[in-house]
Amino acid sequence: MPRAHPHILAIDHGTSGIKAAIVTVSGQVLDYEYERTSIRFLPGGGAEQDPAEWWQALVKAAAQLVARKSVHPEDITAMAVSSTFSTTVAVDKNGDPLMNALTWMDSRGAPYVKKIVSGFPSIDGYGLFRIMRWIPKTGGGPTLSGKDDIAHVLLIKNKFPDVYRRTHMFLPSKDYLNLKLTGKFAASYDSMQLFWVTDIRDVRNIRYDDKLISLLSLDSAKLPPMAASTDILGTVCKEAAAAIGIPENVQVVLSSPDHQTACIGSGAVDDFTGHLYVGTSSWIQAVIPFKKTDVLHSIASFPTAIPGKYQSVNEQDMAGGCLSHLFDNLLFYDNALKTQRSIDPYMHVDAIAGGVPAGSHNLIYLPWLNGERTPVDNTTLRGGFFNMSKTTTQDHLIGAVMEGVAFNPRWSLKYVERFIGRTLNPIHFIGGGAQSEVWCQIFADVMNREIRQMANPRQANARGAAFIAAVGLGHITFDDIPRLTRIRQIFHPDPANRAVYDRLYDVFIRLYRKNKSLFRRLNR
Repeated sequence: MPRAHPHILAIDHGTSGIKAAIVTVSGQVLDYEYERTSIRFLPGGGAEQDPAEWWQALVKAAAQLVARKSVHPEDITAMAVSSTFSTTVAVDKNGDPLMNALTWMDSRGAPYVKKIVSGFPSIDGYGLFRIMRWIPKTGGGPTLSGKDDIAHVLLIKNKFPDVYRRTHMFLPSKDYLNLKLTGKFAASYDSMQLFWVTDIRDVRNIRYDDKLISLLSLDSAKLPPMAASTDILGTVCKEAAAAIGIPENVQVVLSSPDHQTACIGSGAVDDFTGHLYVGTSSWIQAVIPFKKTDVLHSIASFPTAIPGKYQSVNEQDMAGGCLSHLFDNLLFYDNALKTQRSIDPYMHVDAIAGGVPAGSHNLIYLPWLNGERTPVDNTTLRGGFFNMSKTTTQDHLIGAVMEGVAFNPRWSLKYVERFIGRTLNPIHFIGGGAQSEVWCQIFADVMNREIRQMANPRQANARGAAFIAAVGLGHITFDDIPRLTRIRQIFHPDPANRAVYDRLYDVFIRLYRKNKSLFRRLNR
């Protein structure tokens, strides 16, 4: 018998932690709980996380949330997980991880990708005839940065052969958490995209491609069965239900990775409606009705949870993570000179940055702390401040970081709009960065676009996962989503600031062009 008030327990697994949220089938976030998780950065481009820590954080956040009884546990009818795209977990037959997860920032697999895709004639590092084995089928190919799932698998195969041998399946992080919830091995079509072994030419009939699997010398038995994001994977297993405090008949919907859930949670589900996400990383994307590839700028049509549609997927490595780096590694670093950090600095960002003139006194920040993916695929780029003077203050540093992070999506926007064949205006803005009104205005000024700050922007991924579940359970359709999402505030470009940012953006691009060879020399 259907429950009178069905709700979704949505899980938003990000790089820095796990958020559990109670969401109505119409997308209203009623309550949420958050637990931080750690990440280990290793020499040579390693970036690992402990899957057991993810699960502990998920259970703790979800159990605390359910215990508050914002809704009665019996009214939670389904769970749906959103998680970071291109984070890979090797598990044994029991579903236990065999090593730490390799995150979307781990680039150690790059040499193995380059060995497979290089050749003559070469275009930006790709052998033309090699990459053309992928593009018609997958819409792209293994990126040279080595941060895709397939690069992680190749790294394990070559550097950790015993782990590869003992691996039962390689799972995207979302699907590992689904396995923990249900005991079932499976993945969604969209979460498997960055393994680069699926034929997506018919987006309604995606399947593994034996020739691509053979080209990569992979064992196809180590790849999970696939289904649609809206499919019901099963019910929550007894152990998980008891730990969280929900009934065992709660259904788990397969759901999608963070790119796809963010898009849906932003309300930008109609063709050519753009959304900008700023969390640890950033991207600017749109749902599109066609398959296309821009190899040179790392933009491609990927499957989305919406039947018959693609999404113009791209990503920039660091965005909100740059502010975290500024606070954690520079301003409040834990050493003998540490400044007392008795307050949350993020609470004061708008007040500080809002008091700095546009352009931060010509201080320019480069946000490439971990290399870059779009519109250039370059792991050796690095960040920094340019044009610092004796009058530069902490306030200017904060303002410059926010502006530099905005210059980066403007750089991508040019190629994304060329990719989809039209201007993205207005743009729905979501993610933790969208909570800042000052940042919303900076993005409007830098990009010369109307920026729509969506209501509860930090909950967009959880809301998107809940929407996918609600569609899968038959409560709504994807066509209903635009009317179910709310705009908090609209920001228009300020003509006076536009001139300042146009001049500094030109310098920003020149700094990339003139210094990329130096970065390569220092960081290869």
